[in-house]
Amino acid sequence: MFRELGAAIVDADEATHAVYAPGTEGFDAVVAEFGSEYVREGAIDRSKLGADVFANPDALQRLNAIVHPRVRRWMAERTAQAVEDGAEVVIQDVPLLFENGLQGLYSATVLVYASPQNQVRRLVEQRGIAVDRARAMLTAQMPIADKRALADFVVDNDGTREETRRQVGEVWSKVRSL
Repeated sequence: MFRELGAAIVDADEATHAVYAPGTEGFDAVVAEFGSEYVREGAIDRSKLGADVFANPDALQRLNAIVHPRVRRWMAERTAQAVEDGAEVVIQDVPLLFENGLQGLYSATVLVYASPQNQVRRLVEQRGIAVDRARAMLTAQMPIADKRALADFVVDNDGTREETRRQVGEVWSKVRSL
């Protein structure tokens, strides 16, 4: 919705896929740390790796140490390019922003809020993730209510698409005036 309004979007999930794609330094680092059993058809088996690291906080920390610095670098490069290309507003979509204490790097933060029940339901229905894994993923993150308290702006995404679109428009107006 922000893209439709004119924002350039730099997505951390896209960055994560890019930084440990086959043939990258990140791919080699993940294989060195976790082993070749996490490679399937020449790529990191994200499903297997995710299931294992979300069940093991030490493994998650080791993976984050590999991936996060590379993701930040990738995102900084894409953000700089968007600004160079003339973007008036650049939004970085960073799911673990608050967990990593990065909110101070931004002029404003926007949390797209959904209740924990809706988060689990959406992960299951839209991404095909098993309920137990979806719950483990959320447990590994800061509680959404805590994130809500830290955000500059909150878009409540538990309602209808039209309600969400209205809130996005309101936030857009405020963000553009910063």
